[in-house]
Amino acid sequence: MDDEMLADQRRLVELIEAEGWDVTDLEISAYDSPWADEDDPEATVTITARRPYEGDDDEDDADEDDADEDDADEDDADEDDADEDDADEDDGNPFRLK
Repeated sequence: MDDEMLADQRRLVELIEAEGWDVTDLEISAYDSPWADEDDPEATVTITARRPYEGDDDEDDADEDDADEDDADEDDADEDDADEDDADEDDGNPFRLK
């Protein structure tokens, strides 16, 4: 690995950070070119970055999500009751778990 590769990596990180991203992981791999007619080394740079985005109505969405979860829990309970009623009846299906 040479200084030019490291300088390129630093420049890429600076560009990403300048756009408001936080670089969380960085990897550079240097290797000989896989092509038979090229002797120059190559590099692969892998950059992992994160950037939080703010929502419009975070509080309203959270309240709606909680209400949806409560409704889903009630629906699941109703389905469980229906499944228990069906389990008491023998429909002749040999593949049904009892």
